[in-house]
Amino acid sequence: MARPEKIRLGELLVQQKLISQEQLMFALDEQKRSGRKLGRILVDNAFITDDNISQMLGRQLGIPYINLKFYNVNPEIVSRLSENQARRLRALVLEEREGALLVGMGDPTDLIAFDELSRVLKTNIEVAVVTEGLLLETIDRVYRRTAEISGLARELSEELGDSYVDFSAVSESAGIEDAPVVKLLQTVFNDATQVRASDIHIEPQEGRLQIRFRIDGLLHFQTEADSKIAPALVLRLKLMSGLDISEKRLPQDGRFNMRVREQAVDVRIATMPTQYGESVVMRLLNQGGNFLTLDKLGMPPDMLERFRTIIKRSSGMVLVTGPTGSGKTTTLYAGLAEINTIEQKIITVEDPVEYRLPGINQVQVNEKIDLTFARVLRSALRQDPDVVLVGEMRDEETAQIGLRAVLTGHLVFSTLHTRDSASTLSRLVDMGAAKYMVASAVQMVLAQRLLRRVCESCGETHLPTPQEIEWLEHEGVGRDQWGILRQGRGCTHCNNTGYRGRFGVYEMLEMTPPLVEAAAHQDTNQFMNAARESIRGRTMLDHALEQMKQGHTSVAEVIRISSQVED
Repeated sequence: MARPEKIRLGELLVQQKLISQEQLMFALDEQKRSGRKLGRILVDNAFITDDNISQMLGRQLGIPYINLKFYNVNPEIVSRLSENQARRLRALVLEEREGALLVGMGDPTDLIAFDELSRVLKTNIEVAVVTEGLLLETIDRVYRRTAEISGLARELSEELGDSYVDFSAVSESAGIEDAPVVKLLQTVFNDATQVRASDIHIEPQEGRLQIRFRIDGLLHFQTEADSKIAPALVLRLKLMSGLDISEKRLPQDGRFNMRVREQAVDVRIATMPTQYGESVVMRLLNQGGNFLTLDKLGMPPDMLERFRTIIKRSSGMVLVTGPTGSGKTTTLYAGLAEINTIEQKIITVEDPVEYRLPGINQVQVNEKIDLTFARVLRSALRQDPDVVLVGEMRDEETAQIGLRAVLTGHLVFSTLHTRDSASTLSRLVDMGAAKYMVASAVQMVLAQRLLRRVCESCGETHLPTPQEIEWLEHEGVGRDQWGILRQGRGCTHCNNTGYRGRFGVYEMLEMTPPLVEAAAHQDTNQFMNAARESIRGRTMLDHALEQMKQGHTSVAEVIRISSQVED
């Protein structure tokens, strides 16, 4: 292909009436001041979208525009450029054609980048234009570190050999950042962050060490290595988190902070002795503060309106329930952000602090020094708060203090591990709370789950299996009510799972006067029946089925969630 011509982006956008002359002048002034690219300034100020610019460049230069969201890249072909080269040149090798390579470029008018691509790839180049945002997202996703992790694991295994190594010297050795064990762990963390993993599992097996990532709620195999490197990895992680390196017989837990891919990450670590060595699980909590607002949670509009009304009351208890990893803390923080004003004193008691929200007082529980939920909560109530968030109602003492706080005029947010909203109040009673206190204190219970979203890039119309049809009919969803059933076939965007990302489904139990009366009644079943009747047609399963009919999730995913919710 001929070397592309240099064009004046701003003038072309004005000529094609995609931006105004005033917007161009503003962007040019900003470009002189900051040195940033003109296109990025126009997009950041919402004068135009990345798509508009890319399509216009394609038309002007007579080259194709490729939307990477729907393009299934081949990792082997992509690897013709190293990750550093791809990022620096803003380019991605997409296809191998007869005597040439098709290369997607964020800026196909960048002649210096084009010349370097020709030199590095040593072949003819055909250029396509791609949006820079999707280009960088694709680079993040495709350039996995699996081979690098395997290589570093082998290097560490060779270094250890068969002889005894004094691992405790690792903490004091010079140049520790260059040690294979440190490079291996840093690469594992980098890869986990790149694929949006929430947890890293390091599991010694017979003769091998297995590393898995939890992505969108499900575990995925990452790599395996020689089992003899396991003690070195565990010891290094214990040193980082201040755990007892001499204790290998008992479970331990701790935490540490680190920077991964320019992001501050809080790592929660738990070790457990197993048959073949110590197993380690790490929860990654991104401290970037990118939590969702209430509008972005995906609650039905009428539910969202009631939720907003209730969290603005001066007192009462708001409970969010669901299993571990169902997004409870995200929902609570979205609520806190909504009411976080200069007039409100908000204190949170958590283990650990998962999000950082400016303007509120956050306390991290530390059982080792007897800084328990109950102790911090008692102290917090002497700090004259308006709103208190208790990370979890764990025991009778915490529940009692939280309920008394409500009765003395505080708004209390907390979480519980229950199957649905109707069984939440009986759970509090089982923990030792008095029925009259529960009935008068609790204002609302929000139960939720997270459903995997069908991948936008490979999602396609799905004809349900006979088993799925039978299940749908059992739930009262006939063929005429299926809506748009979709399922992902698997691609590089979704790690061949058919799903990318998750969203919440909810049910809200608001404590109306009849429900309060039923809650105070001696017969717990009376309240459960009344509660289930009040949310009939508005349960989590109803919400999940509605999302399925709109094509946001699959039948299989709704069936998976229903098994957690139903008896």
